Amino acid sequence: MSLAITSLNSGSNGNCYYIGNEHEAVLVDAGISCRETETRMRRLGLSMRKVKAIFVSHEHSDHIKGIPVLARKYKLPVYITPDTLYRSRMDLSGVEVLSFTGYEPVQVGGLSVTGFPKFHDAADPHSFVVEGNGVRIGVFTDIGAPCDHVIRHFEQCHAAFLETNYDDGMLEQSYYPYYLKRRISGNHGHLSNKQALELFVAHKPAFMSHVFLSHLSKDNNCPKHVKSLFDVCADGTEVVVASRFEETAVYHISNQGSVFERTLSVADITPTGEQLSLF
Repeated sequence: MSLAITSLNSGSNGNCYYIGNEHEAVLVDAGISCRETETRMRRLGLSMRKVKAIFVSHEHSDHIKGIPVLARKYKLPVYITPDTLYRSRMDLSGVEVLSFTGYEPVQVGGLSVTGFPKFHDAADPHSFVVEGNGVRIGVFTDIGAPCDHVIRHFEQCHAAFLETNYDDGMLEQSYYPYYLKRRISGNHGHLSNKQALELFVAHKPAFMSHVFLSHLSKDNNCPKHVKSLFDVCADGTEVVVASRFEETAVYHISNQGSVFERTLSVADITPTGEQLSLF
């Protein structure tokens, strides 16, 4: 028994992650258009009719801009916290909007989806672990620093989408204005290659079969460079870069290992330095 996972897109231009079993699936975020989501799903041999819900991590446009059209067209419930909904300003008229609470699992058929708080400059940001068939998949992106919640859940995952947003040296030398560099590298911004690698090395469980390096900056990171950093420390875990230009392949992740299915051709914010509360 396994879960099928893919990144449909990962980056500041849009984020969308698919996780499903043999009967149903969920999307974590939908930051690319409905048409592009459908196109990429079709190329992978996946059906949108199998998707039963969208879970929203936070209100930034690269995570939500495809939601209204996608949810209406396929009559998908959208799970979102009240503060995130308010700050998103999405028009979800005609859409079933459901709230979720950190550490309270939501059951979607045979899938259990648990959100938990994280550091990011958003109203009420959450990461997610999706569990089914004895397999746990984590989506850990848009994180300023790896708090205890992120570490605790990362240690339980058979596969994870892990943010590796920027290289410290590339960001320092980039054309970005100083305030933006501070935002990205601050405790409520994004994970650097160094931060993500430290988390991976210190807390990767022995049974983690895949890590998907995610949300790479177009200007301040290099896919080949960050993959090489992780490959050296992988210790049996397959390292995959989630592209900002196209979908990854579909992987079947099991608690016995994983199977590569097919290849492609083509804001109340916690003060800096404090740990997030459990709820």
